Amino acid sequence: MWQADLENGNYKNPILYADYSDPDAIRVGDDYFMVASSFSNAPGLPLLHSKDLVNWKVVNYCVDKVPEFRYRNPIHGCGVWAPSIRFHEGLFYVCFPMPDEGIYMTTAKDPFGKWSEPVNIRPGAGWIDPCPFWDDDGKAYLVAGVAKSRIGYKSVLHIVEMQPDGMGLIGDEVKIFDGNENDQVTIEGPKMYKRNGWYYLFAPAGGVKTGWQTILRSKSPWGPYEYKVVLRQGDSPVNGPHQGAWVDTVTGEDWFIHFQDVYAAGRICHLQPMHWENDWPVIGVNKPGNEYGEPVMEYKKPDIGRTKEELEDRLKYPVCEPGTTDEFTQDKLGLQWQWNANPDAGWAEFAVNARGEKAEAAEENSCIKLNAVAASALRPIGDYRNLLLQKWPAPEFRCITKMNFSGLKDGDFAGIVSLGMKYSAMGILRKADRYILKMVTAEQDFDCDVPYTDENVTLVPLEAGVDEFDINKDIYFRYTVKCTGYEDHSEMNVPVKNVPKETITMEISFDGKDYIHGFSIDSKAGRWVGVKNGMFCTHDNKSKEAPGFVTADYVRYGKLN
Repeated sequence: MWQADLENGNYKNPILYADYSDPDAIRVGDDYFMVASSFSNAPGLPLLHSKDLVNWKVVNYCVDKVPEFRYRNPIHGCGVWAPSIRFHEGLFYVCFPMPDEGIYMTTAKDPFGKWSEPVNIRPGAGWIDPCPFWDDDGKAYLVAGVAKSRIGYKSVLHIVEMQPDGMGLIGDEVKIFDGNENDQVTIEGPKMYKRNGWYYLFAPAGGVKTGWQTILRSKSPWGPYEYKVVLRQGDSPVNGPHQGAWVDTVTGEDWFIHFQDVYAAGRICHLQPMHWENDWPVIGVNKPGNEYGEPVMEYKKPDIGRTKEELEDRLKYPVCEPGTTDEFTQDKLGLQWQWNANPDAGWAEFAVNARGEKAEAAEENSCIKLNAVAASALRPIGDYRNLLLQKWPAPEFRCITKMNFSGLKDGDFAGIVSLGMKYSAMGILRKADRYILKMVTAEQDFDCDVPYTDENVTLVPLEAGVDEFDINKDIYFRYTVKCTGYEDHSEMNVPVKNVPKETITMEISFDGKDYIHGFSIDSKAGRWVGVKNGMFCTHDNKSKEAPGFVTADYVRYGKLN
């Protein structure tokens, strides 16, 4: 879908055209690991792995569910915010904020295995974007930003001593930088490092869509800190460029991963070369006369210390991207999927045939069964708990979903969904013995306190023999994302130019060839996240009949013709 590796020794940006927001990354040996925000989706905290900083795959999630009971329902924009990942004395640490609940820590000896139950090391609202740091003398620290929406002010960075095991804090926090007192408003997302006796904080400022990268440095973790801007958009098309991570290679090269907010598609990840001038980093490529860098769109791949022959071993060094297409041949949910909220057992079953029964032959083990989950009559589709979702994988794409609806019961509604602040759904509704094509569009602010909205609903009765409709046969849905142009926006009275404008189209087919009853909507991102698409199966909680189910044989992504 999106290949950053040009296979000629170069790569193109972004390295991930998918919504891996607020990335942080580390190198351990010759392996690279990256984590990203996941908000109220579950499982949470995706863990990505790479061998060369360009080709990435999702290999795990650090939390099975979002901590705290209230996330049994989707709370858009809340939950797991910008995390950090570190490796210390044989243990992987991921520290993440939940702006209403506190700062959490989870650990693992094997990052591909089970992570520990998260511990809230600083209960309470307000702190965000934490990063742990272990110093050479054995002391440990935690640096963090603040969220004005929870604490009443912004643009301030704090540091506090941390227990060496990372499971608690020591003493009181100290304010080490206030962006309100200079030209670094909205500074946030600090990541702490040490080099040549200097303590560094890499932190973005100026706003997600309009800002730049600032570096703070001091001879003491407690400050005072001086600062310098080291990366700006300049003449590049990369607005932002926002928070990320400094990583190096075994050959001594320095690189910086950051995100760019492209609105509907979310926060996509870029890789920039980095070098040092007078103990200050410069990110990207600096033009003559500039002390800061600008983002690159194509560059030579990182030197990871391997020969050309070794790099051609595609088993060890694959050209790859996070997964999308799913044939449902596994006995568990694929890593490309997340639920709209913390799931309950029984929402999905695996290794079933189209009738939802346990398959007897291996070749039949190719369906996922989605059981209908009761939905509140007042909650719109965007707030259904059991939406099964994926990130957009490219600027344009097409997704075909093959489903069987013979298991529907009275009151069930199932199909495909596109979730953003503008959302849509297309599916089959069963009312008694009648089947109805239901199409829904709506716009929702995703305000945590106002979860309800008006939906525009179109109902088309489906009669046997008409348009070749037969409820016992498979039905196909086509979901298409197409870029229709570019437009300018204004954020905080700062222009953002050439923002992609995408149209989302949904269609249905009863033979897998001819698609009918299509409709389109303009795209609009979710709350801090890009648009996601996927499947669902719900029950109206009114029928006396027990809820039914649907099966999905596959979900296949492809490029537009």
